[in-house]
Amino acid sequence: MSDSGPVDQIWRDLAALVIENQDSWKRAVVDRLGLPFSRVRILKRLSRAPMTVKELAAAATIDAPATTVAVNDLEARGLVVRQVDPANRRCKRVSLTEAGRSAVREIDAVHDPAPAVLSVLDADDLTELRRILDKMSGAEQDRG
Repeated sequence: MSDSGPVDQIWRDLAALVIENQDSWKRAVVDRLGLPFSRVRILKRLSRAPMTVKELAAAATIDAPATTVAVNDLEARGLVVRQVDPANRRCKRVSLTEAGRSAVREIDAVHDPAPAVLSVLDADDLTELRRILDKMSGAEQDRG
């Protein structure tokens, strides 16, 4: 396993903070939509752009057979549709239907409060954190 020191440790700490503090939000989303969270993850990824099942599997970090089952379920619920990819007629792209876009709006509407641990940061810390996140977001957009 490759480790680039402080960068990897910071990433692990940030990921742990988010993962450990999103359970109640995930439960609220599942309760509101009546969908397993694996389906929610797929809808959120499709909200960015249509994808093939293979691309979805990679983006959602689930295997292709499980992705196919999830897409079949979402399609049966009227939330996604498969269409022939105009760039490669042998492939089908999965995209959101209007009902799927509505479901994503429902997901986005579920309140996801900051964890209490962030209250240890004062106004200057929060301003600095916002600056750092904006800088990282800009770097990501420059690469994308």
